[in-house]
Amino acid sequence: MLFIFNFLFSPLPTPALICILTFGAAIFLWLINRPQPVLPLIDLNNQSVGIEGGARKGVSQKNDDLIRYYFSDAKTMYEIFQRGLAVSDNGPCLGYRRPNQPYRWLSYKQVSDRAEYLGSCLLHKGYQPSPDHFVGIFAQNRPEWIISELACYTYSMVAVPLYDTLGAEAIIYIINKADIATVICDTPQKASILIENVEKGRTPGLKMVILMDSFDDDLKQRAEKTGVEILSLFDAENLGKENFRKPVPPNPEDLSIICFTSGTTGDPKGAMLTHENIASNVAGFLKCVEHTFVPTPDDVTISYLPLAHMFERVVQAVIYCSGAKVGFFQGDIRLLPDDMKTLKPTVFPAVPRLLNRVYDKVQNEAKTPLKKFLLNFALTWKFKEVQRGVIRNDSCWDKLIFRKIQANLGGKVRILVTGAAPISTPVLRFLRAAMGCQVYEAYGQTECTGGCTCTSPGDWTSGHVGAPMACNYVKLEDVADMNYFSVNNEGEICVKGTNVFKGYLKDPEKTKEALDSDGWLHTGDIGRWLPNGTLKIIDRKKNIFKLAQGEYIAPEKIENIYLGSRPVLQIFVHGDSLRSSLVAVVVPDPDVLPSFAAKLGVKGSLEELCQNQVIKAAILQDLQKIGTESGLKSFEQVKDIFLHLEPFSIENGLLTPTLKAKRAELSKYFRTQIDTLYRTLQ
Repeated sequence: MLFIFNFLFSPLPTPALICILTFGAAIFLWLINRPQPVLPLIDLNNQSVGIEGGARKGVSQKNDDLIRYYFSDAKTMYEIFQRGLAVSDNGPCLGYRRPNQPYRWLSYKQVSDRAEYLGSCLLHKGYQPSPDHFVGIFAQNRPEWIISELACYTYSMVAVPLYDTLGAEAIIYIINKADIATVICDTPQKASILIENVEKGRTPGLKMVILMDSFDDDLKQRAEKTGVEILSLFDAENLGKENFRKPVPPNPEDLSIICFTSGTTGDPKGAMLTHENIASNVAGFLKCVEHTFVPTPDDVTISYLPLAHMFERVVQAVIYCSGAKVGFFQGDIRLLPDDMKTLKPTVFPAVPRLLNRVYDKVQNEAKTPLKKFLLNFALTWKFKEVQRGVIRNDSCWDKLIFRKIQANLGGKVRILVTGAAPISTPVLRFLRAAMGCQVYEAYGQTECTGGCTCTSPGDWTSGHVGAPMACNYVKLEDVADMNYFSVNNEGEICVKGTNVFKGYLKDPEKTKEALDSDGWLHTGDIGRWLPNGTLKIIDRKKNIFKLAQGEYIAPEKIENIYLGSRPVLQIFVHGDSLRSSLVAVVVPDPDVLPSFAAKLGVKGSLEELCQNQVIKAAILQDLQKIGTESGLKSFEQVKDIFLHLEPFSIENGLLTPTLKAKRAELSKYFRTQIDTLYRTLQ
């Protein structure tokens, strides 16, 4: 052996020999330390199976019994929190911070005690420990929101969230519809709005306002003149402590929360959800990821998505039943990156609108050809690892390229879940490669407590929303008018399970439209079963109209395709039965438009670029190109566009609080521009 070694290496100089040996050692160390793939536990080519009646269930669900809870001691929202108190050993629960300060924490016991005191106060003021008694919560995300909600659950009462952004008329409608006598709110400004409504006779049933923030005597005196009692949250808790009542926990089948869905038209509808609805949805998600993600008391999530929506509610329930922590953002979305870096969350719920901004920012910062090449090369390399089941954040590409991106989200994210709206394939691939964590996409709606399908661990393909969760079945029902038939694996998505709501509050007609006699929830979304057993969302049933020549148009499908155009931030496609073609209002992406214009030799302010006909023609051409590539028929393509600088938003009334387009309001708002577009097409 020594002879062979001398024969091979003796002619080499010592430095070369050292280099070879070092390289060999590095290869050896890499081989023994290389990350091992996590292999999926199910056949990814067969993720759901058919059951009687044409429905499907997730393949990991061994029998037809739908899951109702994950932990035997966590069957209600009250029990979920009490379990968290026990498994965390009274660890930190709710965190908050002031500008440029670290997070401060309330323990599980502190939160539980304060909820009992607040609930006792409500009983002292005349409430009964019953699911027939409703309490309004009108506040931004903060610890007191959770304390107020838990106060209701501790005494079997029902929480009714009021959105910050619902608008005055909707808030009046909800208070009256739900017969709400008490609203717990955060700021004097909101309390003033509530009192004004009583003064004007709009909400005669409102009798008490409990205020989280401090307020002056003028507000108190003004309220007293209208017969409304105002209490500070501090005083309410003290009053409850002095008149303490033992908890009266709810049963799983009892009403838990009434979530009023914003809707794109008409009055809000109050979806009635039970404790079992929420516990089963939590269980469905935990069952889906149980072999790849097990939350512990060391986990922490950031709360910035509206607490009035079930996506955020379910995420927090997952956290509480595991004894983990919830840190709240400061209330200003512009400060969210600073909150993330300070909190360092391990669980990150997100919506595509935010994730798209992360993606666009990274793409726009890669300004030189070399930077673009390195970014794309690194993304390709990392995504190949993801496809093999290797998910990590310590590769050389993480250190060279992705560390800054990960640091902007705190640097410790273990799992990212996106929902509430479709997310594009490029953005999803980018996240799975760059974030170095598990990334899941879920689909559902308020009426099925947030989620009914979720991508499976190990399936890092895109273009679908996964398989049915263990708490529900999914079937597709014919929509003949739109040429969708279940025999072709297409149709309206219908859901049945332990997570499906009980109906809309005091609205049997709307309930009957949503829930059929067999208990199937009709979502209004059109889906397609893919060959691997996953569900793809392809259309929307309700937002369809006919053009003058009789073709059916699904504008949301077209909009989702057109959002693939880089210079487009938002788009609203319009048409009606009196017209033979479609037009659109386009909000250009302010980060992309200048460079897009520069390639065309056009310069100017954003306002000037929006008025430039060359820019308009180029964006229209890009939209039509993407439409053709995506299979849009000629009549589905927009024929002209108007460029609008200001984004559609909740604040300007063009988006719902769940960020869906208010189509009627958009049509009205842009009526002049739409009419002008049609005149030019004649």
